[in-house]
Amino acid sequence: MTFLKRKKPVLEGGGVVLFREVQEALKAEKVVKEAGYGVKLIAPPPELRKGCDLALEVNLVEKPGIQRALDAKDVGYVGVVPLKVGASELLDIVKVTDFGEWVMVKAANMKLTFEKRSGTIVNTSGGGCPDIPHLHAEMIEKKLTDVARPRDIGFTLCALMLDRALDEGLELWQGGPQS
Repeated sequence: MTFLKRKKPVLEGGGVVLFREVQEALKAEKVVKEAGYGVKLIAPPPELRKGCDLALEVNLVEKPGIQRALDAKDVGYVGVVPLKVGASELLDIVKVTDFGEWVMVKAANMKLTFEKRSGTIVNTSGGGCPDIPHLHAEMIEKKLTDVARPRDIGFTLCALMLDRALDEGLELWQGGPQS
């Protein structure tokens, strides 16, 4: 089985939705996607941060519709502002290590290791967030395709990064991009 790194599509946004808490950013990403808008989680430049290390990059011309979608679902956000140069790709900080029988996917400080042959998760590690033990218990010894999404059962940046590692693991194991 060969594992190749694939290029991700680029969002040309120009705007950023700011939040005070990680949970708000994660909820907002779901709401905005469900409303049909393009969105990407990013780490905002330090001068734009309002207490949360996550923001949503959006197309600034879609600002009114995005705000309506967030307001309709009562998602707390600080504002939608022009994105200044310096935001970093939060979810593209993924590294893959092939250990022969196993593959380890590292997203930020979170790691997910699975068996190549079966797609069974053999380990998760990293982070220091309070939901990590629960996420580990929910994922260990289950197939990549059968686990609950960490972002759906967790509530921290660690859960988001473990979810990103799961996405990459699924893409590698199944041989194509996941939606």
